[in-house]
Amino acid sequence: MNTFHRWYCRSGTWRHTVCERLLPWVLAGVDLGADVLEVGPGPGLTTDVLAERVPHLTCVEKDPALAASLAQRAGAQVEVVEADATDLPFPAGRFSGAVSCTMLHHVPSGALQDRLLAEVARVLAPGAWLVGSDSLTSLLFRIAHWGDTMVLVDPDTLGARLERAGFGDVRVERADRAFRFQARRAATADAASC
Repeated sequence: MNTFHRWYCRSGTWRHTVCERLLPWVLAGVDLGADVLEVGPGPGLTTDVLAERVPHLTCVEKDPALAASLAQRAGAQVEVVEADATDLPFPAGRFSGAVSCTMLHHVPSGALQDRLLAEVARVLAPGAWLVGSDSLTSLLFRIAHWGDTMVLVDPDTLGARLERAGFGDVRVERADRAFRFQARRAATADAASC
């Protein structure tokens, strides 16, 4: 993340958006269970909200500084792991649910995004939900990512990508400047590998 992006993702404006609009929309109608994985928490504003809702939360953050900062302030029910989500250090079927909010565009290629989705499918229990969101392109979004990794996710093709990764019951819904996705881990152990 560049300096402006990092500042914005820690701002009161973003906190309000996360608490009042984003997470309620992403989580609507889904029970994540008691042992939840958060992929790419960044500064941790979504982590703060999720930690109030689930008994145990494991956050995987690739950026060492962000992981260390989050680990320092996270509560006892939050475990922060510095790792690459394209190669998760967890056994198959471990988690009861997973969340990934506004981070897929930070993964440097479509192939790595697909690998990340397959890894999340691998570590979810059969029938568990992956829910998340990402941004639609806009001038402000592009400015906020100046000099950053920004590989946009096409909501029109995300459903098929989630299915190839091992998910079913896929829902992708657009809003004004973002989209959400909800997908259930297939009940069989036949999740695809990318």
